[in-house]
Amino acid sequence: MLKLRWLSLFFLMSCTVLSVQAQDEREMPDAEIGSEPADTDYVYLLNADLIRFESYINPDAQRLMGNVVFRHDSMYMYCDSALFFKEANSFNAYHNVRVEQGDTLFLYGDSMFYDGNTRLLRVRDNVRLENKTMILLTDSLNYDRNTGLGWFFDGGTLLDEESTLISEYGQFDTNTNLATFIDGVSMESPDYTLKSDTLLYDTDLHTAYITSPTEIVNDDNFITTSRGQFNTDSNNAILLDRSVVINNEGDNRMTGDSIVYDKASGIMKGYGDVIVNNYKDKVDVNGEYAFYNQNNDSAVVTGKALLTEYSMGDTLFVHADTFRLVTFYNEAGDSVIERQMRGFNKVRAYRFDMQMVADSMVFTSVDSSLTLYHDPIVWNEDQQVLGEKIIFYMNDSTIDWAHVIGQALFIQRNDSVHYNQITGREMKAYFKNGDIDKADVIGNVLAVFYPLDADSAMIGMNTTEASNLTIYFKMRAVDRIVVRSRSNGIMFPMDKIDEKKMFLANFNWFDRIRPRDPEDVFYWRGKRVEEQLSKNSSIKEVPLPTLDRKKRK
Repeated sequence: MLKLRWLSLFFLMSCTVLSVQAQDEREMPDAEIGSEPADTDYVYLLNADLIRFESYINPDAQRLMGNVVFRHDSMYMYCDSALFFKEANSFNAYHNVRVEQGDTLFLYGDSMFYDGNTRLLRVRDNVRLENKTMILLTDSLNYDRNTGLGWFFDGGTLLDEESTLISEYGQFDTNTNLATFIDGVSMESPDYTLKSDTLLYDTDLHTAYITSPTEIVNDDNFITTSRGQFNTDSNNAILLDRSVVINNEGDNRMTGDSIVYDKASGIMKGYGDVIVNNYKDKVDVNGEYAFYNQNNDSAVVTGKALLTEYSMGDTLFVHADTFRLVTFYNEAGDSVIERQMRGFNKVRAYRFDMQMVADSMVFTSVDSSLTLYHDPIVWNEDQQVLGEKIIFYMNDSTIDWAHVIGQALFIQRNDSVHYNQITGREMKAYFKNGDIDKADVIGNVLAVFYPLDADSAMIGMNTTEASNLTIYFKMRAVDRIVVRSRSNGIMFPMDKIDEKKMFLANFNWFDRIRPRDPEDVFYWRGKRVEEQLSKNSSIKEVPLPTLDRKKRK
């Protein structure tokens, strides 16, 4: 009798469970589990090996176990087990969670909550988001299906074909394949390392968009910037907002309002207020445009170009329309044999103790020489030197000697009226400790000078014609003149000076042309037509500034 009662009770409970299950299935649209309903508002259970109703634990949930499959419109969701909140149109998924949407989105994790009403997924632990171009790894990811935006907030790593990107917080837009990374951003590949606070990355174009202070290090350069873009395939970059590129040796640096960098060709182009620093040679060049080729160590700077050289302690400021750096290599191409810095068109230079103007200039490393071309003029305090070409030879960054070639003219101003003047075919000036010590004037020498007595007072005017002579200096002033060959000359007492004999035929004191300060080098003032050097390149026709030859006879 007791056994019969137990069988009756078991039969009754079984009927009740089947009745509840059947009623629950009837409440689902299209009725049957595994069907393909058309309504996109609901989350549908497509498969489960076992369904349990545990009203005493989760009265609003169905416990699903084994090969669980959900679908919400075009997205399929898989897991080993789940709690399905049918009335709330949501579920919790556990173990081997997988989400698929077409062939563009795959999402994996250990657990997930999905709300079909808000279309929001929350995936946790060992999360992996994949699309065609990248993989995103994290432990906490939320994904909004309405916007196609996924975001992590507990540290994440993005992997693509070229690089690895790590940050504390990030977002990924599955519609645009654009990722945003914030806080402790690090991007690495075999070719470069990038560190930033905020970074946008296009996984299709493999392009990083920089919006905050950023450092990029590759095989050749160290780059700092706060705005721009960087291609991880080519390592090419467009850098804005006063970006800086430094070569890895630290010898050269370019700073510009904007810089375009092509790694394959080794070419950098700077725009705006550009500065190129050469720390090894202690030379800086500024301009509005700069071009630099790392592969052959060549550069061009133009647009209000200014070269500053500070190897000798006092800074030399040089302006030209264009500066060009040229490097010459040996036949094997592995060793530098010469470097030249060329400045051309309207060169003007200023240093507190020396000023220069010329049409063009070349500094060459092979003999440490600076050559001024086409009617150059050099000033040192009250001294002026000019010629067809002037070459300065350096020794340990100081002037060793200078060579004035063609129509050489030396002038020293004693006062506003009296000038020492010496001209010749060429002149060689020698320096000690940066100061002129003596000068040899060679060929067709003509001179007008004022000897001094013991009290440094002028005692008369001497005019001389000779083949060669030497000028000796003391405290940068003419101390004495020694004639090295046969000469003709005459001495005029101060009260007997003929004003017509006071100046050589090619005399001109170009004070109005002389640069006055570093800023003045930008303002060109050239010679007048009548002040140009003779095109003949000969000084034989310069009249002797002494007594007339007929009177001497």
